[in-house]
Amino acid sequence: MQLAVGTVGRAHGLRGEVAVDVRTDVPAERFAAGAVLGTDPDRGPLTVVRARPQGERWYLTFEGVVDRTGAEALRGTVLQVEAEVSDEDDAWYLHELVGLRAELVDGTSVGEVVGLEHLPAQDALVVAELDGSRTLVPFVAAIVPTVDIEGGRVVLDPPAGLLTGVGEPDVDLPDEG
Repeated sequence: MQLAVGTVGRAHGLRGEVAVDVRTDVPAERFAAGAVLGTDPDRGPLTVVRARPQGERWYLTFEGVVDRTGAEALRGTVLQVEAEVSDEDDAWYLHELVGLRAELVDGTSVGEVVGLEHLPAQDALVVAELDGSRTLVPFVAAIVPTVDIEGGRVVLDPPAGLLTGVGEPDVDLPDEG
């Protein structure tokens, strides 16, 4: 299974260096000189020649990319590594989450996890609800208390109104007359 570890951004300078939007907790390991990264869309594997951090950003140079034109051609490319399952207790890869049944604490099925969005405040699960709507569910322990990969489910404890028809507050309309 391919795991996204970064996305190529703009070219940096004239010698083929690119800025990378990092999607890994271990960029020094993933982007070490000699590392071979898969690409999406498929542009063939890219071999890291040089990597350097600068603040929150990482800058990479790849074998065969020697000028700004070559670097600009890579913009938007997702960099990937081969991975099976996460070895951390509270961390999951996208491919582990997609397809999990989404259910409430009482076991009621409400849909399926179809994606993950990386938002500024926290990540959010993308849940395709049974009625076809898609809902972003904050991926925090208070709202997603259980991720059961082996059981094929995530348990949700959403606040009122987050999911369609779940915990909607009752509204009493005044009598007309």
